[in-house]
Amino acid sequence: MNKQNEDIAVITENREKTIVKTSVVGIVTNILLVGFKAFVGLVSNSIAVILDAVNNLSDALSSVVTIIGAKLGAKQPDKKHPLGYGRIEYLSSMIVAALVLYAGITSLVESIKKIIHPEAADYGTVSIVIISVAIVVKLLLGLYVKKQGKKVNSGALVASGSDALFDAILSASVLASAVVFLIWGVSLEAYVGVVIAGFIIKAGIEMMIETLNDIIGKREDAETTKELKEIICAEEGVLGAYDVTLFNYGPGKNYGSVHIELPDNLSVDDVDKITRKLQNTVFRKTGVILTGIGVYSFNTSDDEAAQMRNAVQKTVMAHDWALQMHGFYADTVEKTVRFDVVLSFDVDRREAIETLYGEVKALYPDYDVLVVPDVDVADI
Repeated sequence: MNKQNEDIAVITENREKTIVKTSVVGIVTNILLVGFKAFVGLVSNSIAVILDAVNNLSDALSSVVTIIGAKLGAKQPDKKHPLGYGRIEYLSSMIVAALVLYAGITSLVESIKKIIHPEAADYGTVSIVIISVAIVVKLLLGLYVKKQGKKVNSGALVASGSDALFDAILSASVLASAVVFLIWGVSLEAYVGVVIAGFIIKAGIEMMIETLNDIIGKREDAETTKELKEIICAEEGVLGAYDVTLFNYGPGKNYGSVHIELPDNLSVDDVDKITRKLQNTVFRKTGVILTGIGVYSFNTSDDEAAQMRNAVQKTVMAHDWALQMHGFYADTVEKTVRFDVVLSFDVDRREAIETLYGEVKALYPDYDVLVVPDVDVADI
């Protein structure tokens, strides 16, 4: 096994251990909270506290699903799945979102029933103390789980941590309604239950949308693209980096491709050394595995070609829908010119290419012109 594969294996193993350990802490904590809150809810006849216990139960189930997803997602690649099973974690995140959504809808139904058929709650000192302690515990749990989730890039853990922080706020609203009842004798707990249910439903929908975006595939953030380009362009001999595309096969499992611009006087051996070095450097610094590095040739000694580059770039970039031009190369002997242009999604690609072809052909009628359209998959 080479060094790069060894690093990937170690990172994957450590990540799985962190997710499992954090999830187990969440399961144990939530089960204890379920027991205490269910006891308080039944003794005090409080629907809000009972629903809070149900919410904690859904959190415990979510942690179980997260562990299963992490275990399955860490399976080694095989013949049928050569890039591994990492995307299973997105399915587990979807199941977690579904559980949260179900808990929210169930809570909403029960709260509305209590509004229609109200029953007086009866809070005691022990109940108030238990609810207060539960708020602190849930707050600490949420901060811990979310921190660990960001550390290992686990969407399921981050979602669970955020949900726990929401739970702490919602439990605080339950405590507030209990205090109001004890002081003024006004029962708000059924209405608080509706508010809790609303927050739970909202969290479930947001988690589901975020996971769907991961499954469908979304644009990489500008910072990631910028970092990759800076690392690549820092390599000696590289004149530019373009067409950065990342393919995600699960949290922390990113494969990518890029085009780099190199001087036209390099040998194949030179190009091979540069591309291999870039693959290692990018992986060490970002964890991204570059599976493909294309090469654009840059005119280095032809003044006429340099003048043509400037003229063509001025013509292309005069259009708002032309976001970037790169990969330009002119062969003044064979009379050919070629370049890539990144097009906005707001323009018809065929019409745009025909327009650019016509304009460049008008500038250089004796040349064969090749215009290659690129998709705006990353922030330029």
